[in-house]
Amino acid sequence: MPAFKAGRALSMGVELELQLVNLRDFDLTRGAESLLSVLARSPRANNVKPEITESMIEVNSEVHTRHDDLLRDLAEVRAELCAAAEKLNIGIAGGGAHPFHHWAQRRIFPTERFSALSELYGYLAKQFTVFGQHIHIGCAGADEAIHLTRQMARFIPHLIALAAASPFSQGEDTAFDSSRLHAVSVFPLSGHMPPVADWQAFTRYFDRMAGFGIVRSMKDFYWDVRPKPEFGTIEIRVCDTPLDIETAAAIAAFAQTLCAWLEDQRGTQEDAAEDSNVYDYNRFQACRFGFAAQIADVRSGRSVSLRSEILAILERLGACAERLGSERALAFLRARATAELNDAQWMRTLNARNGSLADVVRAMCERWCGRESPGSR
Repeated sequence: MPAFKAGRALSMGVELELQLVNLRDFDLTRGAESLLSVLARSPRANNVKPEITESMIEVNSEVHTRHDDLLRDLAEVRAELCAAAEKLNIGIAGGGAHPFHHWAQRRIFPTERFSALSELYGYLAKQFTVFGQHIHIGCAGADEAIHLTRQMARFIPHLIALAAASPFSQGEDTAFDSSRLHAVSVFPLSGHMPPVADWQAFTRYFDRMAGFGIVRSMKDFYWDVRPKPEFGTIEIRVCDTPLDIETAAAIAAFAQTLCAWLEDQRGTQEDAAEDSNVYDYNRFQACRFGFAAQIADVRSGRSVSLRSEILAILERLGACAERLGSERALAFLRARATAELNDAQWMRTLNARNGSLADVVRAMCERWCGRESPGSR
């Protein structure tokens, strides 16, 4: 494992896994290689990478400290990406899962690492054609990364509900707001980091696991939040890819502001160990019910409304948001939570109106590239 490379505290960056869509039938298409070839001539070529199957790509932002800069950056990358896709007659969409594709039709992107994962995990590798937003938050040191990784466990349901965008799978309504995370949960070493106290203890844990041959690098941990020593960050991995860059940037700013608040509260916070007792339950509740979830609050000893908890933490983050310039982002999310409207509900409403999942995917493509039609709201 590499040494922890101290990052710029509270800097942020995002990775967005995106769907490549056939604009004739709105199923997924094997377009990654062609799209990357066209983008090779773009000034933002280094911000777009292949993912495990040929029907998806990953977009990376630059590193930022302010929400408005991140949003501007994502808009620039989106413009290049959508222009390249248009040349190939390929649609680009957000969302955590394609509503009706079938995993058996997917093809592994031909890289050494992806081929090795396919060999190891078999059919699970193709079923991993799901789409998430990963958020990196910079940490001043290794112990800070462990502290934030542990403390963020309490807020995983909040992030899931805000970002939920995968209500459909294999042509069916799953009854979940976020079905994507089930594809992650089947992998070994998913879930959450064990309750290590500091970087030294984490290094001992990693070395022990490496000694068994279970892991070779941090990439082998599929945790919801994990430290990334080579970047000097923690990486938050529970969010579905939103349907537009505005939501993606707002959720990243929320994570950044939350980390700032957790650092300000350090030394006064209760031990996060008990959060692990209800972690899986609360995570399930958020995936299943979104804003309507009831979660277990170990601090009060009672069940509470997740929507109310989201609104309460957004209120508590006010001073940190002002310091970081993320007031607009938090106001955007507050309006979403107040209206109980996440992307999953948007997709369900559109499907109920039109009765066609293909029409839902069409609208998803229009929304991602900023060409949303008036009737899709």
